[in-house]
Amino acid sequence: EEMKAKDRKAKVIKLFLVFFRIGAFTFGGGLAMIPFIKREIVDNNHWIEEEDIVDIFAIVQSVPGVIAVNSAIFVGYRVAGLLGSVVSALGVVLPSFVIIAIIAMFFSTFKSIPVVANAFEGISAGVTALIVSALLNLRKASIKDAYGWLIAACVFIIMTVTDISAVYLLLASAILGLIISYVRRKKGW
Repeated sequence: EEMKAKDRKAKVIKLFLVFFRIGAFTFGGGLAMIPFIKREIVDNNHWIEEEDIVDIFAIVQSVPGVIAVNSAIFVGYRVAGLLGSVVSALGVVLPSFVIIAIIAMFFSTFKSIPVVANAFEGISAGVTALIVSALLNLRKASIKDAYGWLIAACVFIIMTVTDISAVYLLLASAILGLIISYVRRKKGW
């Protein structure tokens, strides 16, 4: 019994270290982490068979969430139960969290440097362009009639001139759209 507890504790610590290393040194998101996860879990530590890891990757890609975190949770659970899943998820997320926290601490200092300020302006312009592009591509599927255009215009104006949360406006728009749709169906418009 004592040997089993020591073995489980060693596996939990190793899971954390493995997923911490994967989270710290893999760039490109969850899909880029898959080969590293496979190498560490199947090849180096022999915790899971190769056929099983393929099934795990198929499952974690089909559920909502970040692939790296889903993989860590699933593999951690298979290796060391609930504690293994928690520790693995913490391991894979912690490096990004620490880096972002450090950047946030020094952001106000960095943003006064002209090169950094110009970089953020460029990023802002790029993000704006991506949002406009998505809007143009999705407008046909999402705004189908004059009522939709009216709701969209009102939401745009409200968001521009007030500090009302977009979440509340989104919910109000959805409710208003459902009401208009219901009334139009009932009245035969």
